[in-house]
Amino acid sequence: MEFSEYFPIWNQLKPWQQETVSAKVTFRTVKKGAMLHSGTDCTGLLLIKAGQLRAFILSKEGREVTIYRLFDRDLCLFSASCVLRSIQFDITVTAEKDTELWIIPADVYKQLMEQSAAVSNYTNEIMASRFSEVMWLMEQIMWNSMDKRVASFLLEEAAIEGADLLHITHESIANHLGTHREVVTRMLRYFQSEGMVRLSRGAVELTDRTKLELLSEV
Repeated sequence: MEFSEYFPIWNQLKPWQQETVSAKVTFRTVKKGAMLHSGTDCTGLLLIKAGQLRAFILSKEGREVTIYRLFDRDLCLFSASCVLRSIQFDITVTAEKDTELWIIPADVYKQLMEQSAAVSNYTNEIMASRFSEVMWLMEQIMWNSMDKRVASFLLEEAAIEGADLLHITHESIANHLGTHREVVTRMLRYFQSEGMVRLSRGAVELTDRTKLELLSEV
């Protein structure tokens, strides 16, 4: 499938705008673990064809916290935050799985925003959605206990992977949640003692979803 089939408002662009984008957009295939964007670099907008990306922020102490994840057909706007007037987002974007994507140059997209009300409105919708995710994250960090956050993360990860056996390390979970590995390990061992999960090297298996769901909703 071509770029035009993945870009939601392609049909709302004028023919000459479509030609400009087609001439400038580039296609890339990246491996799991590859870094696509760091800091405030104006990488360009990332439109995912297939795969999974993770956007996260890094504290001064070197702790990571995931702010959102991107899947098939998602568009990463903050990797080109220079197109947003007076707004800069110091985030890092990496590939969580082997990923195929298109990169729309920031200057091309900025020009489209200035010329097309449809593109401008679409961009505002993405911004509102991302800010909602960030606000949700802030609420989780500020008001929810770590056991609830870990339980919610495991359930979300199982939904993404479509499986109860998650090949993920305690360190990786800690990075997603912005905490220390030791804290996650302690929580997972407690979950295991309560029959909610089974731990093995490099993996966590959900054994009682009902208990995890009840814990995440407390």
